[in-house]
Amino acid sequence: MDQNTKNYVESFMANIIANNPGEKEFHQAVREVVESVAPYIEAYPYLKELKVLERIAEPERVIMFRVPWVDDKGEIQINKGYRIQMNSALGPYKGGLRFHPSVNLSILKFLAFEQVFKNSLTTLPMGGGKGGSNFNPKGKSDNEVMRFCQSFMTELQRHIGQDTDVPAGDIGVGGREIGYMFGQYKRLRDEFTGTLTGKGLAWGGSLMRPEATGYGACYFAQEMLATRGKSYEGQTVCISGSGNVAQYAAEKATALGAKVLTLSDSNGFIYDPDGIDQSKIEYVKRLKNVIRGRIKEYVKEYPNAKYFPDERPWSIPCDIAMPCATQNEVNEEEARLLVKNGCYCVTEGANMPCEPAAIAVFHEAKILYSPGKASNAGGVATSGIEMSQNSIRQKWTAEEVDAQLHRIMKDIHAACVKYGTEEDGYVNYVKGANIAGFIKVANAMVDQGVV
Repeated sequence: MDQNTKNYVESFMANIIANNPGEKEFHQAVREVVESVAPYIEAYPYLKELKVLERIAEPERVIMFRVPWVDDKGEIQINKGYRIQMNSALGPYKGGLRFHPSVNLSILKFLAFEQVFKNSLTTLPMGGGKGGSNFNPKGKSDNEVMRFCQSFMTELQRHIGQDTDVPAGDIGVGGREIGYMFGQYKRLRDEFTGTLTGKGLAWGGSLMRPEATGYGACYFAQEMLATRGKSYEGQTVCISGSGNVAQYAAEKATALGAKVLTLSDSNGFIYDPDGIDQSKIEYVKRLKNVIRGRIKEYVKEYPNAKYFPDERPWSIPCDIAMPCATQNEVNEEEARLLVKNGCYCVTEGANMPCEPAAIAVFHEAKILYSPGKASNAGGVATSGIEMSQNSIRQKWTAEEVDAQLHRIMKDIHAACVKYGTEEDGYVNYVKGANIAGFIKVANAMVDQGVV
């Protein structure tokens, strides 16, 4: 990067930080993209003159509202609700809703910003958005979750629609929560449309949607591994998280011949030296999706496994690491430990799980590393497929959806290779994903004028 480009990056970031004070996650996400696309913008000065990147980094609309609800004791509770409608140049806003105590404006703006580029990479007609609440569904009864979801949707429904904004699930928002919100949307709007994705199969959901993010991450990793003449067969895999993405990443990695060693939640991780096979994955699905328990219960069912409280799984030697929990869960020290222990492929299943210093370690070591906006795009891609099925009132088979998902992930990989291959032949997937995603959005914004 020459000095003029560096000056552009620092000037751009100074404005972002000044205009969005204290939003460190948002700053982090924007910097990663700006550093990748700045040389491209310098090569095409009209993009700088039209301030395309400045407009992409400013949400089109930020919606904030209170969410009052009554708990099982009859006490009134109040949470914050948000929807960040970031960019609609390519289609309706599309992105998940997150219910978690950590939710704030910075986290949702970073997620919405990432979503713009992720959705662009899928090649489907979707803009980027994100939303959620600081509500914590853990420990709440079904009735409390229902009352919260109904109150949340009572306000959100004013701002969404199948041609405007189509939310989905994220952390803390699974099939139960989507069901409650869809029911309230239908009740208030008196319409049955595909305004939410991740719906139940009986009422508009798509086959393969629950599996899509985890499966898609593995399909992307397959493409990366193939560039080195490798595959999942016979490899050891460390996975963080134990929710939807982690469960299905473990399932697909196992099906492809790998041995999955770890899963985690916010309290700690389990290490199973015998491997987490399909029967054990089914147990984890019941534990997390039905019983809604903690991952430490795993060692009671499988005594050969060990539980490490308040730790993350990156100390366990592995060939492939798949961070599938949450943002900034791999730091520089953990990245160096992964590389030292022989890890040669890191595939992000979560959004921005690796800190910038960790990514620098992976690039320095020239290992395979994919950012979440590329490797976890399978989830939103299949949400887009669900939107298509809702629009034409048809349902495609699991095989048809899986084939489309597999094709999309291969196409995203090809785009990353096209724009991310460096002079020495190393593929910088961060640069490739950012530039490929940016070009499509930028061209659409130029075509549509200053809006």
